[in-house]
Amino acid sequence: MDTDHLLQEFPPVSTQSWEELIRKDLKGADYAGKLIWQTEEGLAVKPYYRAEDVAGLEFPDARPGAFPYARGARSTGDWRIREEIDGVDCEEVNRAAHSAVIAGAGEIAYVAASFENASELNALLANLEEIPVHFENAGVPQLRLLMERLNARQRPAPVSTGWNPLTDLDFATKVIAAAPAPLIPFTIHGEEFEESGATTVEEVGFTLAAGVDFLAAMKERSVDANRAAASTTFSFSIGANYFFQIAKLRAFRMMWAQAVESFGGRRDSARARIHARTSRWNETIYDPHVNILRSTTEAMSAALGGADIITVAPFDECYKAPDEASRRLARNTQIILKREALLSRVADPGAGSYCLEAFTDFIAREGWKSMQAIEAAGGYRKALADGIIAQALEKSLAAKEKAVESRRRIFTGTSQHANISERALERIDPSRLSGRRRGAWMYEELRLRTERHAERTGKTPRVLLAEYGDAKMRAARSNFAANFLACAGFDLVAKRFTVADRIPASDPDLIVLCSSDPEYLALTIEVESRLRMLGRETPVIVAGSPESKEQLEAAGVADFIHIRSNPIEVLTRWQQRLGIRD
Repeated sequence: MDTDHLLQEFPPVSTQSWEELIRKDLKGADYAGKLIWQTEEGLAVKPYYRAEDVAGLEFPDARPGAFPYARGARSTGDWRIREEIDGVDCEEVNRAAHSAVIAGAGEIAYVAASFENASELNALLANLEEIPVHFENAGVPQLRLLMERLNARQRPAPVSTGWNPLTDLDFATKVIAAAPAPLIPFTIHGEEFEESGATTVEEVGFTLAAGVDFLAAMKERSVDANRAAASTTFSFSIGANYFFQIAKLRAFRMMWAQAVESFGGRRDSARARIHARTSRWNETIYDPHVNILRSTTEAMSAALGGADIITVAPFDECYKAPDEASRRLARNTQIILKREALLSRVADPGAGSYCLEAFTDFIAREGWKSMQAIEAAGGYRKALADGIIAQALEKSLAAKEKAVESRRRIFTGTSQHANISERALERIDPSRLSGRRRGAWMYEELRLRTERHAERTGKTPRVLLAEYGDAKMRAARSNFAANFLACAGFDLVAKRFTVADRIPASDPDLIVLCSSDPEYLALTIEVESRLRMLGRETPVIVAGSPESKEQLEAAGVADFIHIRSNPIEVLTRWQQRLGIRD
């Protein structure tokens, strides 16, 4: 088949032509309001991108594995599967580590176990000579022991630690001077910013600022920039914004490469070593198997973004110690992405995507500005000590939590589409709920409060969704009310009525009228009249925000729930009205 002139049959379409068609289809609706997405980072995301949006960008033409590493630090898309091992007994966790390696893990991270002497260190490294090992909570004594052990007995696989070099720069200088080749001693923890509410731009900007501060301090101490850069891993948390998370890693590698070069480092030393972990902030204790889906997309972002090492968290880690089944699911998520989805075959498969390239450029430019602002404030350590970074994180976290509270940011199974029959109280370890903050916590606390009340009293408040009148409106408002009230863990019963005065007969704790605006007033008057006849004071609320609101309140309606309602405020208020208290 002759295809030489095939594309000539499809003449180019200008952006103006696309825009004219879009505006015609919108039929006068606001273009920006309908089609432009304003991100928390300040980017107006367009409905489509074209070549003109990335015209002039230089980095898309770079090869994978070539400076400035936007397309990855390697020529392939492969990565190491890091598995975290809990527990503190050295021999016990080593056995767990060995089992994980047999089952497919490519790297082990001891997140709780530590060692105080050479014997304990040897126990932790036993049977793992060919496997990279990471000691997350290593301190100065552990680094000294590691250097002694690795200098005395070389091993083919690298050893790394989670120690932050900014905590003791003089000791960090000594470590770089004495560290044997297999040791990668330092980690700069960018994940702490994501889990504290940072935007993507703040996350890369603050992490870069920390890295630059480290390079500057090493330069002051006459440490070669190449050796300083080689001693460091950057750890990031991967959130839910799929394309932004891919672009985040691409942008950071480019930014770090430029920073290392500016300190006199060679281009081949400017490759950022990146560990990516699925987000703790996105985990939920209700409908927890949804965490598997969340971590899958997060792991995909990490892989497509070119992370060197990836950790997928077990779906149940936020509410209890993970068991073997949940650890296996987490491990197999990565194995499937590698071996069955074949994501490891290609480096930077998103290269050339107009939107992804535009996102990468935006994050890099704005992240660099964020780093420069930190530098202007005296550098990372000073900005941290002065509370500048904490103030920025507090502001961003408040905005994120406001979005969660209003359900503009959704947690499926928790803030939307909750399973009203689910109970979590009996399966959670309360100690797991403290410490790191998660986005869904305010909705989870609503549900847990209701569960604790039911445990004390033996009763869960019963809410009747009374469907009446107009078929379309009663169904829509009943569905809305069920979704809204399920977030508090109430016992919901939806029932259709043809006669209004039968609604109070089932004796619920709360009645929600689900009907059309024109029918609400007459319906309310009948229901309230019947309640008075029965001698009951059952509160009545209306699903919707009708124009007759004042008349309905005068007739006895206690509240209204609608799309503009604040679920946390409304549901907390009704928990208190129904006797549910902490």
